[in-house]
Amino acid sequence: MTGFAAATGGQGPYRWAWELRSVNAKGLDLRLRVPDWIGGLEQGARAELARRIKRGNISLNLRLTREAGDMPFQVDSDMLHAMLAALKQVERAAKEQNLPLRPASVAEVMGMRGVLQTGPADEDTGPLLKALLGELPALIEAFDEMRAGEGASLAAVLHDQLGAIEALIADAMREADARQGQMAVSLRSNLARVMDHSEGADEARVAQELALIAVKADIREELDRLEAHVLAARDLLRAEGPIGRKLDFLMQEFNREANTLCSKSQSTALTRIGLDLKATIDQMREQVQNVE
Repeated sequence: MTGFAAATGGQGPYRWAWELRSVNAKGLDLRLRVPDWIGGLEQGARAELARRIKRGNISLNLRLTREAGDMPFQVDSDMLHAMLAALKQVERAAKEQNLPLRPASVAEVMGMRGVLQTGPADEDTGPLLKALLGELPALIEAFDEMRAGEGASLAAVLHDQLGAIEALIADAMREADARQGQMAVSLRSNLARVMDHSEGADEARVAQELALIAVKADIREELDRLEAHVLAARDLLRAEGPIGRKLDFLMQEFNREANTLCSKSQSTALTRIGLDLKATIDQMREQVQNVE
């Protein structure tokens, strides 16, 4: 489910801005962009997000600044040497392949991740870490409020789609009742055809053929299961907590019954109803992907 929240704050010489966003996904994918010189920040933020959010591509960004003139820069020597060694390895490989490379500038090397630390090496970041993590619950709460509003609208759409499915099931039942006489004639004809060719045949095989003919003529079981799926979906929409995965699985069951209905329809009207069911179910499946 899509969502967005932002918050700003500050402590001492530091000022910051949080942004929390999400887009639809089948599972939970957390992507964090936070300063790596604040030990424990990414781990703490990731744990808090995973505790409160169960589904979606979640992006959490922190923009942290320090007052001008109060931001000493530190070069991480180990990281610098590792980067320079990696650059040499790339240059050798490129030379072997006759690929010309432009030499990296000092500014580009300094801009490589981890080479230049923008926080004091000897500063106790504990108070800053506590302040930053302390803002996350309120940020996630605002994020959830926005998603709850979208969720309410989405629930209304899903209930309408379930109503459309119920109406199509009722149409299928009426059509099935109306064709009972025709199906009885067809069933007797098929049974007679089997019996005419059953002399000397294996009795078990004949029984299987007769049972198959009877099953193919009856769509009541599929319609009953579709009705049960509608009730189960409405129960899920009223439930507390994450329901997206359960609804996604239920939509597969809806689609299976609609496919079987089409294959057993034996009439233009029932085939049309089955296709309308499949179209509505497919639309509902797309919406279900937005549910946590």
